[in-house]
Amino acid sequence: MAAKTILILTANPSDTSRLRLDEEVREIQEGLNLSAGRDSFNVVSQWATRPDDLRRALLKYRPQIVHFSGHGAGAAGLLLENDLGNAKPVSSDALSLLFSLFPSVDCVLFNACYSEVQADAIAKHIDHVIGMSDAMGDRAAIEFAVGFYDALGYGHPVPFAYELGLSAIALEGLDDVATPILKVRQGGADAIEAADPKPPKSTNKAATEDNSHPPA
Repeated sequence: MAAKTILILTANPSDTSRLRLDEEVREIQEGLNLSAGRDSFNVVSQWATRPDDLRRALLKYRPQIVHFSGHGAGAAGLLLENDLGNAKPVSSDALSLLFSLFPSVDCVLFNACYSEVQADAIAKHIDHVIGMSDAMGDRAAIEFAVGFYDALGYGHPVPFAYELGLSAIALEGLDDVATPILKVRQGGADAIEAADPKPPKSTNKAATEDNSHPPA
């Protein structure tokens, strides 16, 4: 079986608060490298992502999993970077149109504050999408991501990986357990069951704000 490609996109515009993106990416990669399924994933990183970079990376790598780490601004959009390195909001509608063109993607994780709006927008095209319902601290965002990919690295499906990510936050005694929200596409791969019989804390309700790391 061919290795799955995980495309990690990061953006920390110069006019937003600083995030520990390098630590997040490093810990995700280290966890996957230590896992039993380390040969099952190919991790590609794109830093200082601009809208053109996002489009081109999807075309070039044809990933199965897309991970965005950075800032979200709720209904105003996901904050990528412009040519000067400042914040460039990308609307939920634009992201929905883009991801509708890439059926190879079966999971998207928006590890950014207030990104549930974007998760709702693309969940009609992608089987599993995770967004943040509120602001989220750096440490909690990293713990969730590492727990999530640790589970994938050991062959667990996305719903179980989501639950393990929540558990990773709780084990650190952090208060952000309710922030990550899993969206499951109707009629998609939601037939995949987690190893844990407890159903994932998913929702298909329309969000009013989106989420991840500390707000911009």
